Amino acid sequence: EVQLVESGGGLVQPGGSLRLSCAASGFTFSSYAMSWVRQAPGKGLEWVSNINSGGGSTSYADSVKGRFTISRDNTKNTLYLQMGSLKPEDTAVYYCNARPGVPTIRAEEYNYWGQGTQVTVSS
Repeated sequence: EVQLVESGGGLVQPGGSLRLSCAASGFTFSSYAMSWVRQAPGKGLEWVSNINSGGGSTSYADSVKGRFTISRDNTKNTLYLQMGSLKPEDTAVYYCNARPGVPTIRAEEYNYWGQGTQVTVSS
């Protein structure tokens, strides 16, 4: 059974940092591209970042570029998102997802999704 389990969300003040993790199981993690997608209250899905299967290629949405860093540890089957200089507009449920082949920026092209973790940025 494929599972993606996100963790690390929470309440943080503006300017603060959080690191999200996504533990994967049930598929060959090292062969899959991964991404982070978020959904703010009352809004649609927004692609945040992706990384290729080997971890050597990453991409970011303009809204998070320079503040967020995506990484993966294929020995631990885990994806990460280091978030810094957080803003209230980063408040959202963050989902990790997986797809075989190359990473894309279209959320609907990812086969597997986690249940999400809530990030709230507020003073």
